[in-house]
Amino acid sequence: MELARRPWPWPWLWLWLALGPRPGPAGGHPQPCGVPGGSVRLGALLPRAPAARARVRAALARAALVPRPPRNLSLELVAAAPPARDPASLARGLCRALAAPGVAALLAFPEARPELLQLHFLAAAAGTPVLSVLRREARAPLGDPNPFHLQLDWASPLETLLDVLVAVLHAHASDAVSLALCRVRDPGGLVALWTARAGRAPELVLDLSRPDAGDAGLQARLAPLGTSPSGAAPAPTAVLLGCPLARARRVLQAAPPGPRWLLGTPLSAEALPTEGLPPGLLALGEVARPPLEAAIHDAVELVARALSSAARAEPERGLLSTSGNCHDPQPARPESPGRLLARFLANTSFEGRTGPVWVSGSSQVHVSRRFRVWSLRRDPLGAPAWATVGSWRAGRLEPEPGGAAAQPPPSPGARARPKLRVVTLVEHPFVFAREPDEDGQCPAGQLCLAPGTNDSAALDALFAALANGSVPRALRKCCYGYCIDLLERLAEDTPFDFELYIVGDGKYGALRDGRWTGLVGDLLAGRAHMAVTSFSINSARSQVLDFSSPFFSTSLGIMVRARDTASPIGAFTWPLHWSMWLGVFAALHLTALFLTLYEWRSPYGLTPRGRNRATVFSYSSALNLCYAILFGRTVSSKTPKCPTGRLLMNLWAIFCLLVLSSYTANLAAVMVGDKTFLELSGIHDPKLHHPSQGFRVGTVWESSAEAYIKKSFPDLHAHMRRHSAPTTPRGVAMLTSDPPKLNAFIMDKSLLDYEVSIDADCKLLTVGKPFAMEGYGIGLPQNSPLTSNLSEFISRYKSSGFIDLLHDKWYKMVPCGKRVLAVTETLQVGIYHFSGLFVLLCLGLGSAVLSSLGEHVFYRLVLPRIRRGNKLQYWLHTSQRIHRALNTEPPEGQEEPEPRAEERQDTPAAPAGPGSWTRARRATAKERRVRFLLEPTVAAAAPDGPVWLCSNGRLPAAPPSGPPRPGELEELRQRIEDARERLRQALVRRGQLLAQLGDEPRDPPPLHAGSEAPEAAR
Repeated sequence: MELARRPWPWPWLWLWLALGPRPGPAGGHPQPCGVPGGSVRLGALLPRAPAARARVRAALARAALVPRPPRNLSLELVAAAPPARDPASLARGLCRALAAPGVAALLAFPEARPELLQLHFLAAAAGTPVLSVLRREARAPLGDPNPFHLQLDWASPLETLLDVLVAVLHAHASDAVSLALCRVRDPGGLVALWTARAGRAPELVLDLSRPDAGDAGLQARLAPLGTSPSGAAPAPTAVLLGCPLARARRVLQAAPPGPRWLLGTPLSAEALPTEGLPPGLLALGEVARPPLEAAIHDAVELVARALSSAARAEPERGLLSTSGNCHDPQPARPESPGRLLARFLANTSFEGRTGPVWVSGSSQVHVSRRFRVWSLRRDPLGAPAWATVGSWRAGRLEPEPGGAAAQPPPSPGARARPKLRVVTLVEHPFVFAREPDEDGQCPAGQLCLAPGTNDSAALDALFAALANGSVPRALRKCCYGYCIDLLERLAEDTPFDFELYIVGDGKYGALRDGRWTGLVGDLLAGRAHMAVTSFSINSARSQVLDFSSPFFSTSLGIMVRARDTASPIGAFTWPLHWSMWLGVFAALHLTALFLTLYEWRSPYGLTPRGRNRATVFSYSSALNLCYAILFGRTVSSKTPKCPTGRLLMNLWAIFCLLVLSSYTANLAAVMVGDKTFLELSGIHDPKLHHPSQGFRVGTVWESSAEAYIKKSFPDLHAHMRRHSAPTTPRGVAMLTSDPPKLNAFIMDKSLLDYEVSIDADCKLLTVGKPFAMEGYGIGLPQNSPLTSNLSEFISRYKSSGFIDLLHDKWYKMVPCGKRVLAVTETLQVGIYHFSGLFVLLCLGLGSAVLSSLGEHVFYRLVLPRIRRGNKLQYWLHTSQRIHRALNTEPPEGQEEPEPRAEERQDTPAAPAGPGSWTRARRATAKERRVRFLLEPTVAAAAPDGPVWLCSNGRLPAAPPSGPPRPGELEELRQRIEDARERLRQALVRRGQLLAQLGDEPRDPPPLHAGSEAPEAAR
């Protein structure tokens, strides 16, 4: 159509063909013309872009190398790449490709519509089949089919796209449509093609290709799509074709309300927007599109199969050269090789790399396509989201899970939705019930009645009163939860309206005195059309009711309560394992031992051989230091002086810091006491079947759990029957009461898990292995027409993930043990938490008394025995106190005599001042004289005067005794002279210093070195 209306410079093209350069001589023909077999050449008109040209050339080379029958037939490619895409250059390149001997057909890759039109004309003029591989979207048809020009659309062809749109509209019962066209070259041809494909002309066609005068102008142009004053719209559905995404968004935002829109431009799932689009919008897109290399391979395969078929059918003409003469065009004869090959091309079909390949209308090459249809709707949280509602493949549209949700609203003349009565039972988290607001309405959830009766007449009267608003406020409830969300979704998709009420007796249902109670009784009596709650499917109920496919799978479980026990006496040691405690104290004593060894072996240690102080660092000092560091005591203790000892002491301090940090971090967890639970392995545990005195286990009356236990364990059922509860919350309350009325509670594990998850005190726990697997379904009367529909939709919800969304919404609770303490919560510790510490303190007091007795026993009995012996006299490295007691004079039991009065009078008064020598002399005289013996010495006679001890505890060296040695007197005189000279020099220096400072004392201290000192000073 466009080809007929649009002027084309055919005379100019023929003139160029006549005057253009002749093709050069071709190479040798691989086989004499007319001889079957041999090599057949396939021309190729390559794209102009270098990247696309290289890609196409490589794909053609790989496709030509594939062996094909007959065995003596091979394909050879003759490629031509025009330097420009103008008509003259394109015609020149095409003629060069066709002029080569043996060229049977031509593969072309047009890049624009004018090139496609030129190929359309040149193929008919040259009488040579041309197969165009199209890489652009949705091309308009080229008028009448040309048997010499075949088209393979690698992108979505327009015909296929229209077939998908028509299939979607037929699936939604939308025959009357309106078309809104953007950037369509030939609207008339497109409308004609739509009419041919749909079998019905569109009701209204809007051409939106002209620029708009703003949003107001666009709204004015779209106004005919809206409802007329009579209340009717031209068509219930509008299809938007040829619009890019930005333009389509503007059109949809400016469109009047009324029709439902369908985006006709294929889009990918990632490119679908959600904001600013109307709910219920339908869109489609091609998925799993084969690569271009696969399409090229199938195009070459199509030509090769057609040549093979022609060679088998007419061997004398099947492989003749079909190349035409561009300079002397002649009409194709009926028996020409080109027309013969075109006829076999139109009748060839095979399974290619892109899927099934076939030719329709003698010129359109089809490959396998697959489209997805999406619908914009609300997710369970109310946010807009795209959902897959259909899949198109091989000419058929198959609905996907959740596709019914995309059904368009019914027409005004359609049948009204049925209204169903639904009975439920409050069971968390599947059904909750709360009071309505002040106006008696439910801002969230569904309004439901709590009639408290199972009488059908009373229910009918209450629902009639609900319609006129005269139901008492006390009977109004707001129901919400897992099952209510599922019911709302089913009512939207099936569709139906419903009215909801809570079962009167609050029971699931059991056979009592030949009659069913609870939910089962209401369904059997016709008081309700369906039951939606945590309704277990079991064999007894399935005999009298129909159930949908299960929407929730669960089992039976056992729940117990934590028993709070006070911390035992040794609870304060629980933060660390007993092996850790043993290791800590072993490391403490080992560290003290090494500290002592390093100190006594070092030349700088606090020992008699080292610094020679009045105190020494013994093993007792090391133990005192290590315990002080471990427990953080700030007491006076001796510290090691050698560098090695100090390094080891700091390492011990780091060790203690890490140990105490871990202990403190874990102390609070064990100080609050331990939670112990009743250990049950499962339903076969002996504690359940042989309960002890006072052991109580229960379940919910007339539930599936009670039915299972009654059927499988009659003895257990007889024991637990008097301890069961009417509802699950009541049973949990009996388990958590003080004192507890139940020791174990058996019920559906899904309900127990929810109760455990919301337990703020972390006192509940499910124990044992699950048993009696079951599922929750929607209960309906037998032979209900809704059973199959509801089961189908539930299966779709499972596949689409809607059931998983419901589970995450209503079961996403913080489990016990991971709950963060609130700011107002405090951890109170009583005296019973620290009972072990008090006991430890009492044991320490008793040990102190025993230690005191041991000291006296050692002092009175052991110490004299050791002193009388010659062994074990040196205890300085172990205990300075024991060493002093062993080496004190006078011996044990002898008192120091008091000085006489004349001795006290003869003693010169000590001068005042902190450095008084006399005071130190008297204090030392009163002390016990201790000998720190490093080596055994010979006992000597007691000196007449007081004995001065050295700083390291040694006695001064005894004067030599015995006969004089030769020269001894001269030696002593020389020593005395040296001492006098040193003293004289020191006094002179002292005088100089005092003269410089101007602070000469009046009374110099007395000199005891001899009478020569004053003269030397003068």
